Amino acid sequence: MSGTAAGIRVANRLTELERVSHIVEELGVRHGMPARTVFEISLALDEVLTNIITYAYDDRDDHEIAVRLAVADDVLTVEVEDDGRPFNPLDVPTPDVTQPVEDRPVGGLGVHLVRRVMSGLEYRRERDKNILVMRKRFGS
Repeated sequence: MSGTAAGIRVANRLTELERVSHIVEELGVRHGMPARTVFEISLALDEVLTNIITYAYDDRDDHEIAVRLAVADDVLTVEVEDDGRPFNPLDVPTPDVTQPVEDRPVGGLGVHLVRRVMSGLEYRRERDKNILVMRKRFGS
């Protein structure tokens, strides 16, 4: 399958999530991705963006979050770049989901969900920016 790439700038507002979801859906249709795969990618990206918008910034200023999507060889790569506080989601411990909800610490379930639905995750900090790379294999 030939490669396709798209980049979008997202304002640090939760109202932007719907626009991002539509772009992922269009990309999924264009590349014949199974509906479940598109759902999982949208869910993971929604979780990541929600965490950035809600927790990454110490101010109420406008910030741009860069989202880059690329499809090649039945793999979708999503790169999310923000200028928020340093945060490596890969350092978040895996929650013990066997414990009752009331006994678990708050937080960490979203990152756990992203780990479960994506095929691979990478994080790096460059030029005072967080860069999270998520990959999702689809097809055979």
